[in-house]
Amino acid sequence: QVQLQESGGGLVQAGDSLQLSCAASGRAVANLAMGWFRQAPGKERECVTAIDWSGRSTYYSDSVKGRFTISRDNAKNTLYLQMNTLKPEDAAVYYCAVRTRPAGSRYYNTVDNYDYWGQGTQVTVSS
Repeated sequence: QVQLQESGGGLVQAGDSLQLSCAASGRAVANLAMGWFRQAPGKERECVTAIDWSGRSTYYSDSVKGRFTISRDNAKNTLYLQMNTLKPEDAAVYYCAVRTRPAGSRYYNTVDNYDYWGQGTQVTVSS
């Protein structure tokens, strides 16, 4: 079993930056695919970015490409999301997720591919 705890959310102005962290406990996540998702009110949860176990393969949604960066520090068992040039439409609850079932050397960008989720952290962007 894996526990995930997100942190770093908050209220910022458009154009600002935030870094989210996702600390994992219960087992090492160094060899597991992980991802960041977000869910705005009335909308489905969507994948923002995902990373394979090695960090060499990543996915970004078109809406965040060039502004967000996913990274992982396997020694710290932590996943990060650097968010730059934030826009009001980035406002949502952000969740990190980990896939513990067998996986290839690839990322996964859909909700059903993940096994454990954090409780989420709120990001609010004022215009």
